[in-house]
Amino acid sequence: MSQETLDPVSHPSKPAASEPPRKSAAAGWGALKNVAIALIRERVPGKGALTLLAQNQPDGFDCPGCAWPDREHTSTFEFCENGVKAVAAETTAKRVTREFFARHSVTSLLEQTDYELENHGRLTEPMVFDAASDRYVPISWDDAYALIAKHLRALPSPDMAAFYTSGRASNEAAFLYQLMVRRYGTNNFPDCSNMCHEPTSVGLPEVVGIGKGTVLLEDFDHADTLLLFGQNPATNHPRMLGELRECAKRGATIVSINPLRERGLERFASPQHVGDMLKPGGVPISSVFIRPTLGGDFALLKGVAKRVLEMDDEALTNGTGRVLDTHFIEQHTTGFEAFADDLRAEPWDLLVRESGVPLADIHRLADIYANGRAVIATWGMGLTQHKNAVANVQMLANLMMMRGNIGRKGAGLCPVRGHSNVQGDRTVGIDEKPTTEFLDRLKDVYGFEPPRAHGHDVVGSIEAMLRGEVKVFLALGGNFVQASPDTPRTEAALRQCELTVHITTKLNRSHLIHGRDALILPTMGRTEIHATPKGAQGVTVEDSMSMVHISYGINKPASPDLLPEPAIVAGMAAALLPDAGIRWSDYANDYSLIRDDIARVYPEFGDYNARVTKPGGFHLGVASRDRVWKTPEGKAVFKVHAVPTDTPIHRARALHGEQLMVLMTTRSHDQYNTTVYGLDDRYRGVFGERRVLFMNAIDMQRLGFAAGQMVNLKAVWEDGIERRADGFKLVEYDIPAGCLGAYYPETNPLVPLSSFADKARTPTSKSVPVLVEAA
Repeated sequence: MSQETLDPVSHPSKPAASEPPRKSAAAGWGALKNVAIALIRERVPGKGALTLLAQNQPDGFDCPGCAWPDREHTSTFEFCENGVKAVAAETTAKRVTREFFARHSVTSLLEQTDYELENHGRLTEPMVFDAASDRYVPISWDDAYALIAKHLRALPSPDMAAFYTSGRASNEAAFLYQLMVRRYGTNNFPDCSNMCHEPTSVGLPEVVGIGKGTVLLEDFDHADTLLLFGQNPATNHPRMLGELRECAKRGATIVSINPLRERGLERFASPQHVGDMLKPGGVPISSVFIRPTLGGDFALLKGVAKRVLEMDDEALTNGTGRVLDTHFIEQHTTGFEAFADDLRAEPWDLLVRESGVPLADIHRLADIYANGRAVIATWGMGLTQHKNAVANVQMLANLMMMRGNIGRKGAGLCPVRGHSNVQGDRTVGIDEKPTTEFLDRLKDVYGFEPPRAHGHDVVGSIEAMLRGEVKVFLALGGNFVQASPDTPRTEAALRQCELTVHITTKLNRSHLIHGRDALILPTMGRTEIHATPKGAQGVTVEDSMSMVHISYGINKPASPDLLPEPAIVAGMAAALLPDAGIRWSDYANDYSLIRDDIARVYPEFGDYNARVTKPGGFHLGVASRDRVWKTPEGKAVFKVHAVPTDTPIHRARALHGEQLMVLMTTRSHDQYNTTVYGLDDRYRGVFGERRVLFMNAIDMQRLGFAAGQMVNLKAVWEDGIERRADGFKLVEYDIPAGCLGAYYPETNPLVPLSSFADKARTPTSKSVPVLVEAA
């Protein structure tokens, strides 16, 4: 490996090792130390520090990381450790130039790790793959657009192209992107939503009428109980810990429901509070930890709902106060009687067995919930990446409706999204299953007939590429190969394409798994100034709580040859659709024109340009927050679901008995989605390595393994395809018996393409049946 591959400060000073997680609080001095390391590693300590002062500020830029909303900006410091890493990675002084590609063939780059590829720095000019030299070589922007247009026009049908979107794309870029693609003639919009919160987007509309959360940040000030399902905020959305800290300090009960007892939900030391930093241990966060087995969330939720119903029955018998909110149920819901009958008929032994949670703990959680006057339920991918994920989300909504905890102050549903604008992209049209109403409005505004047939999602796009039915793949951001399931099959699918195109800031593995022709189109980041003939342009995003706010970069672009995403989309569209009658170049120069048209298509964005200039932006409005139910019934709907007892995991266990284990993929603390910032996971006691497998000590002994031993993983699936991930070091960890944890993307090869959530088609990355073998 060449010396230029890694910056020297990126190497751990100690050998690769694993050790028991330390008991100190999350964040604190460790976070400050790692902030400094991140800035130094990217060679931008001075500029990086100044840039951070503008992060999440009214006159600055939104964090390019997670979608957690911003408080009123009363503090100079509105960022977290992982937000700093995201900004440092974008403002890095390192560059990937034409000289870099001249030195490195694609084949040689494939030998490097994801961490090494990320660490090379920012891309600087458009590049096209040259098969003869096995290298990327420079290409002009106009020639790149012409190549894209040539391939797309040559397809027998527009449905033979797929257009991926990352959640970091702005509302402006995403809206322009969907406009280009629909004017071209397809709804093939595989999207990062398909791989994370799609069960939320599918499940909630059926029960409350809209696939978004019902709370605002201010509701956390009034909640007395918080139930956190399948989340690790310290790593995935660290600014949430600030809200949880305030809730805990004023006495709210916080319950973590997660197979892993994550340190960030035990104790938190806020770097913004001197008292936290000086006090050993920080502030306690969760007071109760409930540990379901992987895939056991649904049975747990149903068990809690059953117990709440029993408590209400007991109250009726004893003549005491009702536990159910009967007024809410009668006035605002339908289907409760069938739901209650189903709960009463469900045997407790089934619920206990399938949840993996003792009956006493189920009762305890039900007591906490029933005693809460204002309850917020939050959830992440621990609920959504399972076969029965839609049922998980709907059962949680059922539970919250039983006590009227939707649509009132301090209570509600709170799905916590990942990427900073994954919710906004979906709002402005990145949807493979667009509604008739949206398509009609698009037709009215632009005067063309948009395609009506549903398009491909992520899984469908990969399957179509493998069948030869999709020949052009274009990605607006992201790292599709590493984010998708069934990695070898995803790679094979992309290699069958005639053209692959990636709009991106930095090099990643997806750029090396290419079609016959391939383009890398470098774009500006959110920290950079989008200067046009009309002046500096701001981009807007929508956070997890439906707040829309504007963002202005403050840094000079990393290269004069970079273009912002809206300009790249407009350039492609002008080359592909020159006679479409759409003002592509005007959009690229003046983003306010894009926002005007978003408001023409989406009435909820009315006065977009005026409203977004206000500090903090504006709330889009969520009907279910106001107890307006946009369901066919006109009310919130209780949904009945049986506890699944014949899943792929059940069938695999019937074949392999106690040898069968269930794997969850997860992030290290030193990564964000597929971007690996470093090789440490200090909260879990892992340093200098990523190929580790977390296993319960009892399972190690039962299976004949020992901590530190190298093992291989083999997926158990029913399609005859061998799926393996080899060379993992066993780490003893507090995880439920029968369960395993490991980092993605290293374990994505084990997730079958055909294993996805019912109705939502999200890969089941949190419930993968596997066998563990000695290496």
